[in-house]
Amino acid sequence: MEVGGLPVELWRLILAYLPLPDLGRCCLVCRAWRELILSLDSTRWRQLCLGCPECRHPNWPRRPHLPPVSWREALHQHALASRTWTQNGSDLHSSACLHLFRRRKDRRVWHVGTVAGGGYETLRGALAAAGPYDKLVLHAGVYEEQVEVSLKVPVEILGIGKLGDVSLLVSFDQQCPTARLCNLVFMPAWFTPVVYKTSSGHVQLDNCNFEGCQIHIRGPGTCQARFCSFAQGSSAHFLGVAISLMDSCEFSGGDSASVTVEGAPVSERNWAFKHLVALAKTFTVMTSNGSTEISNQSGKDTMGAGNHGNKPLEGVNTMADWSKQEEDWETNWAKQKCRDSLLPAQDGTMIEEDGIETSSVSSEEDVEQDCEKSTCLKLSFDQHGLAHLSEADMPDSSAFPALLSLPAELQRDTEARDLAASVQGCLLRRCLLRDGKGGVHLCNHGQARLEANVFRGLNYAVRCIQNAKMVMLRNEVCGCKASGVFLRLSAQGLIAENNIHSNGEAGLDIRKGANPIILCNRIHSGLRSGIVVLGNGKGSIRSNQIYGNKEAGVYILFNGNPVVSGNHIFQGLAAGIAVNENGRGLITENVIRQNQWGGADIRRGGDPVLRNNFICYGFSDGVVVGERGRGLIEGNHIYGNRGCGVWVMSSSLPQLIGNYITHNRMYGLAVFCRKDTDSAVGREGYRSLQERERGIGVGERDRGGPENFNEEGELMAWESDIDSEDERFSSRRPITVALVENNCISHNGAVGVYVKSSEPLNVVANMVKNNTGAGVSVIQSAQLTRLVGNCVLCNGWTGVTVDGECRVELRGNGVYANNCHGVCFRGDGLIVENDVVGNNSVGIRVMDNADVKVLRNRVQALQGYGISVKERVRGVVQENLVYQGHPTSTKTPIRTNAQNLECVVLNNSLLTPRSQALWALENPPPRPHSSNPSSVTPSTLPAHLAITVTNRITASVESGCHNNGSIFCSIL
Repeated sequence: MEVGGLPVELWRLILAYLPLPDLGRCCLVCRAWRELILSLDSTRWRQLCLGCPECRHPNWPRRPHLPPVSWREALHQHALASRTWTQNGSDLHSSACLHLFRRRKDRRVWHVGTVAGGGYETLRGALAAAGPYDKLVLHAGVYEEQVEVSLKVPVEILGIGKLGDVSLLVSFDQQCPTARLCNLVFMPAWFTPVVYKTSSGHVQLDNCNFEGCQIHIRGPGTCQARFCSFAQGSSAHFLGVAISLMDSCEFSGGDSASVTVEGAPVSERNWAFKHLVALAKTFTVMTSNGSTEISNQSGKDTMGAGNHGNKPLEGVNTMADWSKQEEDWETNWAKQKCRDSLLPAQDGTMIEEDGIETSSVSSEEDVEQDCEKSTCLKLSFDQHGLAHLSEADMPDSSAFPALLSLPAELQRDTEARDLAASVQGCLLRRCLLRDGKGGVHLCNHGQARLEANVFRGLNYAVRCIQNAKMVMLRNEVCGCKASGVFLRLSAQGLIAENNIHSNGEAGLDIRKGANPIILCNRIHSGLRSGIVVLGNGKGSIRSNQIYGNKEAGVYILFNGNPVVSGNHIFQGLAAGIAVNENGRGLITENVIRQNQWGGADIRRGGDPVLRNNFICYGFSDGVVVGERGRGLIEGNHIYGNRGCGVWVMSSSLPQLIGNYITHNRMYGLAVFCRKDTDSAVGREGYRSLQERERGIGVGERDRGGPENFNEEGELMAWESDIDSEDERFSSRRPITVALVENNCISHNGAVGVYVKSSEPLNVVANMVKNNTGAGVSVIQSAQLTRLVGNCVLCNGWTGVTVDGECRVELRGNGVYANNCHGVCFRGDGLIVENDVVGNNSVGIRVMDNADVKVLRNRVQALQGYGISVKERVRGVVQENLVYQGHPTSTKTPIRTNAQNLECVVLNNSLLTPRSQALWALENPPPRPHSSNPSSVTPSTLPAHLAITVTNRITASVESGCHNNGSIFCSIL
């Protein structure tokens, strides 16, 4: 018979009446028939799959409204899984042909609940008569046994009719190698809540309901549960299991964990181990190819294995949206700038007038007004030693490091690859755990693998403690009242490609020595932080998307010490990364953008390594180093932030080395001397001091609950978790003075480096160029501020300005082509061996009550005096070389006040060029000179994953500091 004899539609109508065996036979006729049979997927195959009493909808319980990829394949997988329990028969290995003639013993069927045809009235009576592998068919009714029932021979117990027609109030103790129970409702017997237990055999549970009861599986016993419902507080307990499989099950309404896995897998194996491992690996291969994706019921937050970092995220602003917002913001700012003198900042953060040296505007006596710039004799200074720090335009989003996919991460991480391939312990896949206290609880070296599950509306989704190990792949965790995933007490595992969102506390909570690998997850929309690492917690956090959380994207405190690398942390309502309360960590190569508060916030003993990150487009400051903050901040691109590039409080001890701090709307680097507690009080949008002392978080006031880093309200003494200083040796050179070295600070909206500090500060070998305000402005410096080997170039106002009563040393700097004076100095200190060339007004201007030594500088001013010493200045101006700035100038190179007898001026020289070709800075070449920072730069520092804190310091902060500050993130 040819298929072409009738229309295909008619054949499909005829074949729709065939049973499953006949469809299989038709597939064997020819290729055309096979294709015709396969084309019945949405009709006949769907009917057969949904009509099977042993299973439910293939996508139950997570997405029963969505059809599977193939109904025929779903039925095929069910048929294979349902036969696992019978595969323990002895195989004949002597001859392959003898297997064809092996006689199979017929299975008998025993009916229970009806006496017609010789049936049994009670379940116990039928079990006593049943032989190995017989089937017990239970008719509609409720079956109750007053004592525990032992299963001594392999049997199959099947309920007839719809699910719910057959109910058992029975407690089974399996003592046989294998058993199967199908289409039954289990309720607890009067004497125990445990309805099923086994310690050596294998049990298969298909399409069963458990109401208010428990199942206990002890290794080497195994369990395979499919399409089962655990309701009204029902739970499954696994103790020392080598492997068990829970597939497409629903857990709801429990007052404890729905699934508990305890104890290390036993070394002994029963017969079902290899078959369950094969099934588990088949599913793992299928999901790794992207055929399974997790979504919530509304279709939002879809998370597939293949969409990580490629598809736009719903509810997330793209870079195009951000650019449009920036244009609108720029327009509004321009209008506001016309009305007042504030530069843009949230909460009215102000750039004070002393930040721009208004009083240093050149007077007629200092500047020649009748000369033309075109006729000035210009010295070349392009060959200075910091030319390598001249950077290009502001990077765009194409410069961001791309998120790595999970296969790429596994390819370079052997430990993660081994974990991803491991199949051991309890396996939960395609399950729904909802509306209860807990989801999965692992403890005491237990092991579990969780794949493609949905955790919704629980107190917590997963708790992994006491050296337990888990693999958690492609799950959705949402709506938890506390943290979504909780790890502590040396727990380990792999957490990859999960969608963790909308939880009441942190999405991931890592503490007390837990050390998981967290890869390629989406962690977003949380009511608190995305990831919290505290109490000596560790972990490797890589290639995740962390966004839209109400508090810090990653929050490290109480000696938390993770590796945070290659993540995109964006659009959070607080800081991108916060390191607090002696937190540490290695934070590298992340993209931290568009966060409401600081991109990175370090304070109160925080001591991380912040290296090679993009910290950009924030609504506040790029990096905030608050009270007692420390850390190595190296090689980062900090740009496009609406506040400062880097905001530092003078009581902190950071090392800022090799960063590009550019195109920020306020200061490039700002150093202030005010305590954090003073800044928060009375400012809208920040907590009061009393709230922070009680630990109430931002947004917590509305909920009325306190900050809680203790699980379920337990009180824990974090002091016992924090290592002593003797145990924590430093991996970096110890410092006692904050260090700013080898940075490029350019194109910022105000002063490049703004210092109003009560502590010493070293500013060494930085490029400060093209900032809107002054290059460097020292407004307050009670202790010595050293400016050594910097290049201050082409800034919109004075190159370096120092206010009265400031202690400042300028040595070996190049101050070139600034729009006003080169150096304007009112304080106390030294100006030694600097090149101050090509500035539009006076080269070095010393005034007011300054007490300064001006020694061995090379100075050229285009329109004014080389050196101007005014008023009551005390000190020495000696051995300076002043280059002529204008060919027709008749002014003396150094202007002094004849009535001032306290300033000594001697042995200074004026140099006039013989020809323009010879007009250059030589012997030595233009400053700053190229230095060899190998002994101090971070390139030689150890890049250990465990980052430790340097020795404890105490820094007193003088009272009476100004009330200006950062738009900062205050977490605790």
